[in-house]
Amino acid sequence: MARAIVLRQLSAAPRSRAQLEDALARRDVPEEVAVRVLDRFTEVGLIDDEEYARMLVRSRHRERGLSRRALGTELRRKGIDDETAAAALEEVDGDDEEQAARELVAKKLRATASLATEVRVRRTYAALARKGYPPGLVAGLVREALAVEGAADDAPRWSDAEG
Repeated sequence: MARAIVLRQLSAAPRSRAQLEDALARRDVPEEVAVRVLDRFTEVGLIDDEEYARMLVRSRHRERGLSRRALGTELRRKGIDDETAAAALEEVDGDDEEQAARELVAKKLRATASLATEVRVRRTYAALARKGYPPGLVAGLVREALAVEGAADDAPRWSDAEG
């Protein structure tokens, strides 16, 4: 039964060992059976937290534009240990993170072009904050993007947009 549960979970989507442990516990699989099954799946390479973490970091950063901070939070939520998470997060450097933030700022400002500048700025700050980007980086990128548009003089400072 435990093997079938793990295989079903893995066929739906990649999972961390912790996620699989939780799935087995929810189905009342005895702990010693769960450990034995998970150890065997790890041994044959069907469970690999390091590869899972790297894949998650690559895909979430590329597809959703998540920052390193947000990615770290997601990895912890999925049961990835700190050392494995840190190694996976090395795949996203500061330049990658800044480029992703820059693209998100441009996209958000384009989507809000018909609104007042202060509303556009506030929504852009909020959108990037939800993705884990630091306020200082966002403020600089928004100012830069608005300067290119010629709207920088209307943009409130970061402290004005927080409220």
